[in-house]
Amino acid sequence: MSKIEEKTCQNPDVKVGTLTSSERRSCQNCKKDFTIEPDDFAFYDRMKVPPPTFCFICRLQRKMSWRNERTLYKAKCAATGKDMISMFDPVNNLTVYHRDYWWGDDWDQLAAGQDYDFSKPFFVQFRELLERAPLPNLANTNVVNSEYGNHNADMKNCYLTYASYNNENLSYSYGGNNCKDSYDLYVAEKVDQAYELTLVGHSSRSSFCYNCENCLDSHFLYACENLTNCLGCINLKKKSYHIFNQPYTKEDYKKKLEALDLSSYKNLQAFKKQYYEFMKNYPRRYANIVKAQDSTGDMIVNAKNVKYSFDIYDDAQNCKYVLLGLGMKDCYDGFGLGGGAELMYEIVDTGLSASNIKFSCCAHGNNNVEYIYGCHFSDYLFGCVGLRKNKYCILNKQYTKEEYEKLVQEIKKHMEDMPYMDKAGRVYEYGEYFPQELSPFTYNETIAQKYYPLTEEEAEKSKFTWKELQEKNYNVTVKSEDLPDHIKNVKDDILKETIGCANNSDAQRGQSPDRKASGCTTDFKIIPNELEFYRKFNYPLPRLCPNCRHYQRLAQRNPFRLRAGKCMCAGTKSDSSKYQNLGLHFHGNDHCPNEFETAFTPESPETLYCGTCYQEEIA
Repeated sequence: MSKIEEKTCQNPDVKVGTLTSSERRSCQNCKKDFTIEPDDFAFYDRMKVPPPTFCFICRLQRKMSWRNERTLYKAKCAATGKDMISMFDPVNNLTVYHRDYWWGDDWDQLAAGQDYDFSKPFFVQFRELLERAPLPNLANTNVVNSEYGNHNADMKNCYLTYASYNNENLSYSYGGNNCKDSYDLYVAEKVDQAYELTLVGHSSRSSFCYNCENCLDSHFLYACENLTNCLGCINLKKKSYHIFNQPYTKEDYKKKLEALDLSSYKNLQAFKKQYYEFMKNYPRRYANIVKAQDSTGDMIVNAKNVKYSFDIYDDAQNCKYVLLGLGMKDCYDGFGLGGGAELMYEIVDTGLSASNIKFSCCAHGNNNVEYIYGCHFSDYLFGCVGLRKNKYCILNKQYTKEEYEKLVQEIKKHMEDMPYMDKAGRVYEYGEYFPQELSPFTYNETIAQKYYPLTEEEAEKSKFTWKELQEKNYNVTVKSEDLPDHIKNVKDDILKETIGCANNSDAQRGQSPDRKASGCTTDFKIIPNELEFYRKFNYPLPRLCPNCRHYQRLAQRNPFRLRAGKCMCAGTKSDSSKYQNLGLHFHGNDHCPNEFETAFTPESPETLYCGTCYQEEIA
């Protein structure tokens, strides 16, 4: 193991390539220690950037504060006056075009360009440019009848869906890829006719499943693969007609399903409670890492040497501190990246055949760029906003190759000599991502609030920007508790009703202090295709608004941080004795000696097994 040197330094002058030991440093935000390993130093050296002065969590929180997915506004295009939905609040001092106009050629991309001013910090000048340079209203590409969503590409007939790609008839979802005719998904791939799935792939006509693959006509599953016609199961593979992990004949299974009658909301809630109690008796794998060599984190599939990362799919290599990525290599510190990208550092929503990208947001198809926002298919940009198919630009001003290269080096030196200091005294030299207070969004408009929620008082203490979000209060015409219990009793006139979210019902009022923080929209409607879906598959009407349903799914997953853990297999049974092992384990009757890094929190009640012991228990 590498020796850890006890050091605290903000911006050490070290020759990175010569370091062979780890260094412990103090985060300038949270003041907690974090460690930089020799491999990290090697990556920073390769990218020609200094080591970070923020820890991983604070770096991630800061990047997330530059991505607004779900807070949308009614606005008008600054160029045409056309009505549009925008992720930018119209009261902000920004220039926003409708995306169709923005992608056209009827405006001058370089008109907002400015000379670099060595009398002001770089980040001040970048914010000035951000306010002038036109931005597209939404981060969408090739969407048809799907304007009510954001950070989407190749979508058709989708509604209130976010951060998704290549879907059709998908509503109330997040992170859907190649999905069709489904509702209420969270990070799903190649599913159809599905409902309330979380971290599920290649499944059909299924509902209320978590971390499952290749399941058909199955409901309430956890960590299952290749199941058909199963209900309320955990840790099963290649099974049919099982309920609570017990086999049934085809005829008995159907009879039991009819007797349960989960088309009744009351019956559905009762079964949910029974299922969650049943799950407590079974061990969980410490992390979901499949076909991944030398990797740590959670929800990693088909990867090699990916460390401290989450939700990684489809051939990722040599990456660290990455969330929600696929098809990438040699990348550090990113959220929402990949698609044939390499050599990227401190990025958000960036990739698509990209290379050598540093400190960027909402940028695709670029090469050799730094500190850009909303730029696409460009090369050699520094500090640019909203450019397409440009080259050798600084603050949106055109330069020759020689002028560009010389000025970039001078700016980097200037960023060290005149760093930006935010209201909390945090210092930003070259090598740091954009400060949160310069984001076009307030903290509570962004995904930072989703994954690292703060109260207004906590945000003020950290000097993060905040705004009072407008509640969308409509005329509630029916309370959620007054909805028909059974789907068969729902009439077409429900489409005319405005339903009050159960989190804001008379019974819950005053008991949900986090309602506003979680994005409760208070009231909602049932749309025609949605009602048709519920009737076809016999699901009762939901009682929560789409945002509250989203946050319920989000709450199922572990946080994006790891801790040291030990296998809880005690030989022939678990530590708690609640679970009796099915297989013979390599350690016999002795306690398993394996240790691991896990995203499960110390307070989690789950029984955690290492990968080897868990595999022995898969039925």
